[in-house]
Amino acid sequence: MKVLFLEVDTEREWAVASLGPAFVAAFLRRHGHESLFLRVPLTMNADHVADRIRSLEPGLLGVSLTTRQWQRARKLIREVRQRVDVPVVTGGLHPTFAPQEVLANPGFDYVCLGEGEEAALELVDALESGRPIAGMRNIWARGEARPPLRPPFPSLDDLPFMARDLLDEPNGVVHMSTQRGCPFPCTYCGARKFHDLYEGFGQYGRRRSLQNVLDELAQIRARREPHYVIFLDDTFTINHPWVKEFCRAYGKDIGLPFWIHARVETVNERMLHQLAEAGCRHVTYGVESGSYRIRKEVMRRPVKNDRFRDVFRWTREAGITATANYMLGLPEETRDDLQQTLDLAEELEAFDFAYFVFYPYPGTHLFNYCLDKGYLPADYLDREANHRESILSLPTLTQSDITEYYEKFTKLRERMYEDRARQHLGADTPVEVLRAATAHVQAAAITG
Repeated sequence: MKVLFLEVDTEREWAVASLGPAFVAAFLRRHGHESLFLRVPLTMNADHVADRIRSLEPGLLGVSLTTRQWQRARKLIREVRQRVDVPVVTGGLHPTFAPQEVLANPGFDYVCLGEGEEAALELVDALESGRPIAGMRNIWARGEARPPLRPPFPSLDDLPFMARDLLDEPNGVVHMSTQRGCPFPCTYCGARKFHDLYEGFGQYGRRRSLQNVLDELAQIRARREPHYVIFLDDTFTINHPWVKEFCRAYGKDIGLPFWIHARVETVNERMLHQLAEAGCRHVTYGVESGSYRIRKEVMRRPVKNDRFRDVFRWTREAGITATANYMLGLPEETRDDLQQTLDLAEELEAFDFAYFVFYPYPGTHLFNYCLDKGYLPADYLDREANHRESILSLPTLTQSDITEYYEKFTKLRERMYEDRARQHLGADTPVEVLRAATAHVQAAAITG
């Protein structure tokens, strides 16, 4: 059977498509099925998508969705199905943790709960042969009871490498995944919920062998000329012995500059120097809040601010670019907590930072907390998850409070960019020129 995977863009065209379909597509190809890819940019409407579907003639459409993609995807799929009669299966974080809401929307026939490789193959085989779908593990069909789960795929090394043509990777950038699962109990993140989903099946967290990761990179380099590797693991630095051996082997056998995501609790000064020697140019750290109270009591991240100060300093001293992520508008947060976050963002002197207004993702602990507290509006399922304004009614913060601090973060970021550009171009450079130069300064610092 021919399966067409749609990547639904929101706000802008992303540099990399969803990883899940790239794994599933490779698994389907291994078993004799055809997998195709269609990115759906904001400029492509339902008529254009339907025309492409007709020309490609797939037997099944696959869509991987986050909550941010959900609002556009639900409208798009409804309109597309009015034009072409092709069944649709959807998976990913949002369908896994809000499956009933997804199946209640016209156009979606099946939801894949959890991991999708074996489940997708079973679904495709059944559709092709005409076998019944009911009772299939992981696949929830519209109108049927919730299905049982199959165990997680036992060894990630036994999966085929991702289908790179589904990742839509530009400019010599390569995206890699070395593990599944996250052991940390953060209340705002969906990654931990997969451990809860698979409770009773043993350890959900798994990591590929180092040799398997190196083999994939070697295969990529044999087919094209990569320039930069981005490891998309939630926390690359969990297993210290694995990371130490990775640094030795990667630096020797691959040597490409790379970017990772880490937590300050999982790195030390020596490890950062080892990563730098192996080619690490960039680390993104989740700081989230500058308030220890919010991190400990609301987010379940009891790490002290001094640890952030140390790690950001160590990262700079190792010659690695550090960026940070922050959240605003969390439950039980006050203006004083927001000010602490702003103060810490300025103090850490990260090369860059991202800042998001908190949105409670279905399935997470904080989603259920907000629901129980009455912080969510009645129409929350119809609200966009745009991370620029809050959908919550919080007793400790007003919407104007959140907007005020969002603007303060924006101004801090602009000032950082202008200061950096001024260092390169001179103190008397006009502001307009400084802002125009910011993107070039940022790119030069990232690629080193």
